[in-house]
Amino acid sequence: MNNSIINATVSMNALQQRLDLLAENMANVNTAGYKRKEATFQDLLTNAKQQPEPFRKDGRVSPLGYNQGWGTRFIQQGPDMTQGSLKQTGTSTDLALDGNALFVVDSDGNGGRGYTRSGAFQLTVNGQGDTILATDTGYPVLGQVPVQTPNGVVLREGSIVVPQGVSLQISNEGVIEGIRADGTRTQLGTLTLVQPTRPDALVAVADNLFAVPADVDAADILAPVVAGVESGVAVRQGYIEQSNVDLVEEMTELLSVQRAYQLSARALSSADNMAGLANNMRA
Repeated sequence: MNNSIINATVSMNALQQRLDLLAENMANVNTAGYKRKEATFQDLLTNAKQQPEPFRKDGRVSPLGYNQGWGTRFIQQGPDMTQGSLKQTGTSTDLALDGNALFVVDSDGNGGRGYTRSGAFQLTVNGQGDTILATDTGYPVLGQVPVQTPNGVVLREGSIVVPQGVSLQISNEGVIEGIRADGTRTQLGTLTLVQPTRPDALVAVADNLFAVPADVDAADILAPVVAGVESGVAVRQGYIEQSNVDLVEEMTELLSVQRAYQLSARALSSADNMAGLANNMRA
């Protein structure tokens, strides 16, 4: 009976974590650039048992040995990087990525990096008074921007500064230009993009961002990528990538997990009742 209680308890804990992920996916069905989360489970240790010889009765076909499982446990979660559909908005600061890539943002102002598929960007003013391209929650979007040095203009990674009185034009290769009213163009930089080589190693953090775990080298799971025909990545200005959550699929899985949870709860209740009967038996 104790074995039944342990098995049911462990399974219910794993199923509850799966329910939490499903609920989060469904809550973000309309979040731009959201990637549904997938859970990975693993069977716990299975014991091989042997029934006593007196159980071998005439006509018995099944062997005396049997395996006893101890349920499953949740071991990790990872993003499903399948691309969502692109929705046209016509807004110049809305960007979508067509292909396997991520935008790079400054997540803490001290060199920390965040990665996202959500291109619902906007123009905002930073602490230095410059108008920059940023996420809807204020994280600066990073790019290779021209910087004036004593040796001339060089490209360095930094925030994309947008001068007053210009309209943005961003090519499919991620090249950003500012166009003034008189038609003159100013090169503002090129978007920094990375390609996840091991997306399961990315960690989902706040504000629809991904991050690299502290004990993992970013180069092991992310690779720089240049938008273009060769890489199969393109930047689409005036578009937003929709969430890749399929509500029908999530609802179907939710019902299956709920049924499994109810079955485990019933097994736990039955084992508890049997234990109560055994404790109340009189010699």
